[in-house]
Amino acid sequence: MRILLVGDEASLSAELMDFIADLGEEWQPMTAADGQSAMTIVASTPIDAVIACPVLADLTATTLLGQIRTLRPETIRIALVDAAQGNRPPPARLIGVAHRFLPLPLAPEVLLEALTSLEELRELLDSARLRSAIGRIEKLPSPPHLYLSLTQALEHDDDTDTADIAKLVSADPAIAAKVLQLSNSAFFNSGRTISDLRSAVNRLGLATLRDLVLASEVFSASPLSGAERNALQQRALLASRLAAKLLPESSAELGATAALLADIGLLLPGVRNERTEAENDDLRPGHSEAGAYLLGLWGLPMPIIEAVAFHLQPQRSNTRSFWVTGAVHVALALVNGDPVDEEYLQRAGVLAKLPQWRDHANGLMGLATADA
Repeated sequence: MRILLVGDEASLSAELMDFIADLGEEWQPMTAADGQSAMTIVASTPIDAVIACPVLADLTATTLLGQIRTLRPETIRIALVDAAQGNRPPPARLIGVAHRFLPLPLAPEVLLEALTSLEELRELLDSARLRSAIGRIEKLPSPPHLYLSLTQALEHDDDTDTADIAKLVSADPAIAAKVLQLSNSAFFNSGRTISDLRSAVNRLGLATLRDLVLASEVFSASPLSGAERNALQQRALLASRLAAKLLPESSAELGATAALLADIGLLLPGVRNERTEAENDDLRPGHSEAGAYLLGLWGLPMPIIEAVAFHLQPQRSNTRSFWVTGAVHVALALVNGDPVDEEYLQRAGVLAKLPQWRDHANGLMGLATADA
């Protein structure tokens, strides 16, 4: 992969620059001190990923990444964001042109993790047509900031107080309302009405809370009508809960998140709905791979990306046993009323469980109907 890091010595540490110099031929790293120098490189050489500092001598990061989107839409665009901003989202204009955000000062291990995940994404979805189609989208859904903030808080502090989590959620009134709505639904209601966020967080559990926040953030940017958006989100939440039940506890969160996001590609312009539109001579990317590529740009875990990419064709998964991709396939099929790939389930050794899974899906959808 060809990587271009744009920024001057004042923004990039000597340790980071030494690390970049040692990456070797495998990554083919390049550096540019300012925006114009970066554009000269991009114009003459195809670049796989550009990483831009927030302050450049001549151009803003937003302008630079916007120009790169026009010239090389297939290039992955990463913006560095000053860690002093805390949990505040980047500027709206920057969100519109960047695929991913990394903290500044940038630690070598964080850069390496990002580059490794991008390489894995390219290996999984090696399609120049797909990269170009997603790269050209001008209003790409932004990474879900509240979800990532919650994940970061929980990962870095095992003793995170429920009140702290509730405070994070309360910063977004629309999502807070949805949290209270779900905590009082038939899914979770134990007879007592919940009216405060802290109690709602306790009732839902942190894993479910994160998935609800993720769904709210992702689908809020949908170009669909209100009714269509709500229906899509409702099916996603049902599939998420069902997928978690089909997997061991150690994989339940992965399955739940993957099922929640399986149809995120339907929110992108210029993609084909693979459930209703045959490929034939259609050059548009399918919604499953387009959605998976978007999640890869956001930096989500590879099992989730693979499950989203292949949930309509689980036999394409790199995992032979029944795991996240299989669970997402079954959950989405049952919730949407689509055929389940029984041949795949037979090869994975779990076909006998399908009647039980179908009953569980019917039970969940019955509760959802009761709530509605």
